[in-house]
Amino acid sequence: MQLGQPILAAWKAKEDLLDLLALGRTHPDRAVTADRLFRFYDRCATSGLPELERLATTIDTWWPEILVFIRAGITNTGSERHQPRHQDHRPRRLWLPQPRKPASTHPLCYHPTRTRTPQPRLNSKSRHPAMPFMPWM
Repeated sequence: MQLGQPILAAWKAKEDLLDLLALGRTHPDRAVTADRLFRFYDRCATSGLPELERLATTIDTWWPEILVFIRAGITNTGSERHQPRHQDHRPRRLWLPQPRKPASTHPLCYHPTRTRTPQPRLNSKSRHPAMPFMPWM
C-alpha cells in the first residue's frame, strides 16, 4: 500500500457514511438507501483496514436504529440535550511518576485511589508535633 492510501480509504468511507446518513428525513427510496449502504460496506471491506471493518460491524449492529432515523427522522437528541450540565465528561487526570525521579518513600504521600479521611487540625507550629523535644539530636 502506498503512503497515504489508508488515510484516503478512511476519508472515502467516512464520506460514504455521511452520504448514507444524509438521507435522513428525506424519505428516500429503498433502492437509494441500499445502494449507499452497499457502497459504504464495499469501501470498508476492500480497504483492508481493521478500523474500517470494525466501523462497518458497528454500523451493521446499529442498522435498525439508523434505518428508523433515515425513514422517520426519529433520533434521541431530545433526551441527550437534557443531561445535567454539571456532569463533567472530561477524562480524569492520571498521576504517573516522572521518569528519572525515584518514587516517594514518604508514608503519607497522596494516593489517588484512596479517599482521605479528614484529620483533626493541629495547632502546633513545629515540624514534628508528636516527637518530644530532644536537644541532643
